[in-house]
Amino acid sequence: MPVARSPLPRAEADPGRRRVLAAMLGAPVLATGGLTGCTEGQAAPVETGPVELSVFWYGGAKRAELTERVLRLYTDRNPRVGFRITWQGAGGYYDRLATQAAGGNVPDLIQLDDSMLTEYARREIVLDLSGYVADHRLDLRTLPPGLVRYGQVDGRTVGVAAAQTAAAVVYDRTLLRRLRLPEPNTGMSWAEYVAWARRVTRASEGRVAGTMDPSGDYRALWLWLRGQGGEFYRGRQLGFDADALIEWFDLWRRARSSRATPSAALVEQADGGEPIQQLVVTGATAASFAWSHQLPELQRLTDAELGLAAMPGPPEAQWHRASMYWTAFRGTRHPDLVADVINFLTGNGEAGSVLGHERGLSPSLAVRSYVEGSITEPAQRRAAALGTALAARLGPAPSPPPQGHPRVRALLLEAAESIRGGRTGPRAATARFMAQADAALAG
Repeated sequence: MPVARSPLPRAEADPGRRRVLAAMLGAPVLATGGLTGCTEGQAAPVETGPVELSVFWYGGAKRAELTERVLRLYTDRNPRVGFRITWQGAGGYYDRLATQAAGGNVPDLIQLDDSMLTEYARREIVLDLSGYVADHRLDLRTLPPGLVRYGQVDGRTVGVAAAQTAAAVVYDRTLLRRLRLPEPNTGMSWAEYVAWARRVTRASEGRVAGTMDPSGDYRALWLWLRGQGGEFYRGRQLGFDADALIEWFDLWRRARSSRATPSAALVEQADGGEPIQQLVVTGATAASFAWSHQLPELQRLTDAELGLAAMPGPPEAQWHRASMYWTAFRGTRHPDLVADVINFLTGNGEAGSVLGHERGLSPSLAVRSYVEGSITEPAQRRAAALGTALAARLGPAPSPPPQGHPRVRALLLEAAESIRGGRTGPRAATARFMAQADAALAG
């Protein structure tokens, strides 16, 4: 259920020189420059009276706690700006946003992921931020260029990465130590990974399967394709043919036959991606697939020590990937101010210290450097270490997924589940997927 909060309280005016000058000039100063060179100190837009911005995001209670703290920090600096916040879990989030969009009642500041960015941009629900980027009111100069590109649709900046993440293998270190088996490592091939998973199943005498079956996971397929020089999408079309998809499904059919993966029923239980259902958390497998920034949440759900490695295949198949974006509603009455809040959330050192790595690595390289010593939670540090290790090896960023991507994701999962359950063979499932995916992308 959505969680609504009453407006965050505005701080009393700061008696410091900046506030005194603002009072003398009769206008608020909303400077939100970063710390120690994270962003340049720039005056935010001048508003003539109190402003309340609505904010909506998805995530858990920890994300809500940290985000509210950062928004209060912004209000501390800018007492005339307050926030009305709503947050909820990922389930049903986009249904709620769609209802708001239909009524023209979208919050001023919204969190999107790459599955919806293109659709919201082309439907002109989110604001084109390119002008703010051009004159550095929204300063993206300390973000990796690939991460900036991954927020662009049709050459326009429509979203700014709230954080950066990577597709990863999360594995049970405690179990592997007990079985005296090596940990999976970044750079191992898909064939090597499946062979490792078979060893785990044998060593545990079948009590624990080696790995989750990712045959229906678009992230895994996308990286497998890129590792062979391919792509998931080419513009508004699929970037692969039926033969490639059949080869992918066959890889995991062989893995299942050698018991590297668990039963179809267990895999389907985890297919929704909810952290509490991850098979590495429930103890059904030694490894699962997740986003690297999810490691702290997964770690809180188990007593076992969890480790992290990049998803199999060459690291160059990965790219500077936004875990999610901050975007502005095109119909906001305060576009300049919303852009300034996004600038604060993504480029301010103190804000970065509060947020930590809950959404992933700070998008700003300068902020990452600034907060590095302040991150003490072991799981967050392991996630950050993976991001650092991958940084110099990432490949070029593709465009964000096209409209129709959520439907394509669902169709891939349906095809994989029909194969795993023995209801359809790989060729028939692939043919059906290709036809339906083409229709979804053309719509």
